[in-house]
Amino acid sequence: MSDHKNAKNTGGTTHGEAGESQTQSQSMWGGRFGAGPSAVMQEINASIGFDKRLYGEDIAGSTAHADMLAATGIISQQDRDAIHEGLTQVKAEIEAGDFTFDPALEDIHMHIEARLREIVGDAGARLHTARSRNDQVATDFRLWCRGAVDRFDGLYADFISALLDVADAHAGTIMPGFTHLQTAQPVTLGHHIMAYAEMAFRDRARLADCRKRLNESPLGAAALAGTGFPIDRHQTAEALGFDAPMANSLDAVSSRDFALELMAALSIAATHLSRLADEIVLWATPAFGFLTLSDEFSTGSSIMPQKRNPDAAELVRAKVGRIAGAMSGLMMVMKGLPLAYSKDMQEDKEPVFKAVDDFELCLVAMTGMMMDFHPNPTAMRAAAGQGFSTATDLADWLVRELKMPFRDAHHVTGAVVKLAEGEGCDLAELSLEQMQAVEPRISQAVFDVLSVEASVASRTSFGGTAPENVRAQIRAARQKLTDEQKLTAREKPAK
Repeated sequence: MSDHKNAKNTGGTTHGEAGESQTQSQSMWGGRFGAGPSAVMQEINASIGFDKRLYGEDIAGSTAHADMLAATGIISQQDRDAIHEGLTQVKAEIEAGDFTFDPALEDIHMHIEARLREIVGDAGARLHTARSRNDQVATDFRLWCRGAVDRFDGLYADFISALLDVADAHAGTIMPGFTHLQTAQPVTLGHHIMAYAEMAFRDRARLADCRKRLNESPLGAAALAGTGFPIDRHQTAEALGFDAPMANSLDAVSSRDFALELMAALSIAATHLSRLADEIVLWATPAFGFLTLSDEFSTGSSIMPQKRNPDAAELVRAKVGRIAGAMSGLMMVMKGLPLAYSKDMQEDKEPVFKAVDDFELCLVAMTGMMMDFHPNPTAMRAAAGQGFSTATDLADWLVRELKMPFRDAHHVTGAVVKLAEGEGCDLAELSLEQMQAVEPRISQAVFDVLSVEASVASRTSFGGTAPENVRAQIRAARQKLTDEQKLTAREKPAK
């Protein structure tokens, strides 16, 4: 007991000498081996350095398994009670930092089982009846991924709310819309931000959809073929908040598509965050001047005192590479693996853990940047009027008022733009006579559509940038968010 109480998470040995730990590790997986593993084998085989973060899920799974074993008469109620008491103590020791992790014990499952047996004796040794580390780790990993998805659901609600607040405040703030990063047509900042809100809603929905498929229990599949013990897999599935037990024992222990799907959803979501981050980087440059960064999400230069660098946005932009890389790496691990479990699959957790951590940090950082968003409406409005951004409005006017075929109107507008370019002025600064030299039927009424304000106000089609449209979109989005929150609260079981 004193070894545990005085030890910290140093990665050192426990239970005395390393040889004793090695012997105990060996006893966990049978008496067939006459000698212990080499130091190299021990190092490559151990996963405790990263899978120790599964301790909560492992203890929850073991608790549910013990309850089921007792309910079906496979173990006694006394053993079940002892196991509960021991698991509670193990969890407390881990969370207090009074538990030593030893590579000789390989993984979190063997650590918890070994310590449990020290605490409660033979009752602890009976816990592993009718299960294998194969279904145990699959259960733990699914529980952990489900927990990550549930955290992201709440974080996405915060992120979407921040986006909607920015969009609401700037539903009528005019800025240039771009294609090919060239000025195209005027839009509003609110409309621009709402595009990211739509992406965020889809990202959140993808994660919710992923949760539905991962929320099945592998526990009770044992090594690969199920078990001859009269277990109740529906009981353990329900106890752990799963919708059902997985229907095929081979699939239960050998599939990691739930983690791949999570990584795919996060890769898409991170790409969206990266695009928004890139625009923050661009807009904060003096060349754009659309945005002023606060001290909260900026850094300075070690040599240039005038600099204010958008490092938070740049790091969000970069981390999509790590997240998408984790998905690709896991895909390569799983490619070509025969059924059922192979040790290759130990390599599934570390990249997923890191990708989830990275994405969570990115989402929180981007929410903070949206809450700290300080645009420059004057610079945006000035830029919106550059580059002949209302040329399409002129072409539309020719079609609408002069009944000109659009292709002909496009040609006439191009000639007017060329004229304005030669004069060094905007379209609205040309005289009526100059325009009529290109197309005699153009009237004074054309000037009503050539301002950026008129252009934006005219885009009233569904999904368009007219400020009233944007405000209606924001109201609908707020209601959608509220409805989704209520649905989430009803669908997810209490833990």
